Amino acid sequence: MFVTLVVTTALLSAVLLISAGAKSLRTRHITEQMTTLGVPMGMMTFLIAAQVAGAAGAIAGLRWAPLGIAAAIGLTLYFAGAVAFHLRVGDHKGALPAAVLTVASVALILLRAATL
Repeated sequence: MFVTLVVTTALLSAVLLISAGAKSLRTRHITEQMTTLGVPMGMMTFLIAAQVAGAAGAIAGLRWAPLGIAAAIGLTLYFAGAVAFHLRVGDHKGALPAAVLTVASVALILLRAATL
């Protein structure tokens, strides 16, 4: 079970860091998407920091379980919020990846709790 936790943590952390990197570049695609979702550009720094902190917490949580669980809970809330923002503007296509990442974050909680 611990191997599954490590693989899930690594994959989710990679996705988070790639996403944070894309947000930090503020590409046209990202800025257009954030504008469509109604996210102020001033929130980008917070979103980037939340993703980096989530990845770091999930990785550190492999060593100290309470931190990993806390990070996974935070990521679950982050991605559930992303799903809500996408659905609020009728972006069902954009909501799907956020929903998958929400489920992956919940899986991380369950896997970490199961390996205590």
